[in-house]
Amino acid sequence: MRLGECKSFEVYTSKLFLYLKGREYLDQKYMQRALELAVKGVGRTNPNPLVGAVIVKNDKIIAEGYHEAFGGPHAEINALKNATESVKGATMYVTLEPCSHYGKTPPCTEAIIESGITEVVVAAADPNPLVAGRGIKRLEDSGIAVWTGLLEDEAKELNEIFIKFISTGNPFVIMKTAMTLDGKIACKSGKSKWISNEKSRQHVHNLRNRLSGIMVGIGTVLKDDPSLTCRRGEFSRQPIRIIVDSSLKIPLDAKVLTDERPEETIIATTEKLDNQKAENIKSLGAKILYVPSKDGRVDLIKLMELLGKEQIDSILLEGGGELNYSALKAGIVDKVMTFIAPKVLGGKDAPTPVEGEGAMDMSQQIELENIKIQMFGDDVMIEGEVKKCLQD
Repeated sequence: MRLGECKSFEVYTSKLFLYLKGREYLDQKYMQRALELAVKGVGRTNPNPLVGAVIVKNDKIIAEGYHEAFGGPHAEINALKNATESVKGATMYVTLEPCSHYGKTPPCTEAIIESGITEVVVAAADPNPLVAGRGIKRLEDSGIAVWTGLLEDEAKELNEIFIKFISTGNPFVIMKTAMTLDGKIACKSGKSKWISNEKSRQHVHNLRNRLSGIMVGIGTVLKDDPSLTCRRGEFSRQPIRIIVDSSLKIPLDAKVLTDERPEETIIATTEKLDNQKAENIKSLGAKILYVPSKDGRVDLIKLMELLGKEQIDSILLEGGGELNYSALKAGIVDKVMTFIAPKVLGGKDAPTPVEGEGAMDMSQQIELENIKIQMFGDDVMIEGEVKKCLQD
């Protein structure tokens, strides 16, 4: 029985409610699928967003697509190309507002309009000033019905990196630490392999694959001589390695300067550098990034601005206690990710995740919000967004 045939108002409203609930379920199911598709582009689209698209006709998915790689066709275009039948009269579900400007690819709005699609459901508006509502307006002006806000929070979380970068020009920074139950990141001797377990470490490598850069302080290089690579297979993207080294103490035989990709290493330093050593480092293929100093050290706020200009949209900060404190105090950290292992080391002189001079009063505490907890074997991972930072 169709809705129009119900003569009883009570029956009609009850049937309408059930219909709308069913419609809501289907809409969410299709948008959830679009979000799942978007995730497939992780580590390949930076600094562009992760986007997925699904085309539905007569409550049947007839096409799917996602943004597969930076510079390649967008999700909407891939979905249109993959259609198994005519999309005329169909509905497109897309996780981010379709673009309406010419960049590396033509505007998606024009392709959607020409396709004959009559309805577009958008999860989140695009914060890019070149789009920012223009895509939606272009579709509506052409007679296409546009609905926005479906699973918006999920879509924004998926593109937290893109949103920060496109809005500010600065990279999204995740501070990652691993510690014991008593808050130690190493023994008092400095030995730290391994505090977290294999599953936790694999998750970190997955994260390195997703983010554009990985940053440590010179202390970490001098102590551990790390490679700072992502070990997820031969096709994994490797992050740009950023070493914060105010006075250029890095040894010329450090792994980040002598392995097969020194050109993907950036040494952030100040006017205190040794000019001859800087030339030696550049001769090895690495890049020297000159940053103004603040309190005798690299100004981390200015460093983020410079790295943003290098198109580094995201950074995994794996620093020691001093650099972590400086980063939090400078306000450059967006998210904290801490792995806690069921181990106890003890030792009042053993290093901790965040050191520095510390807060003098509880009013200066760094608060986290939107907390998530996840298990990796016996390790507990606590993740939260930085709500506020210490004030200078």
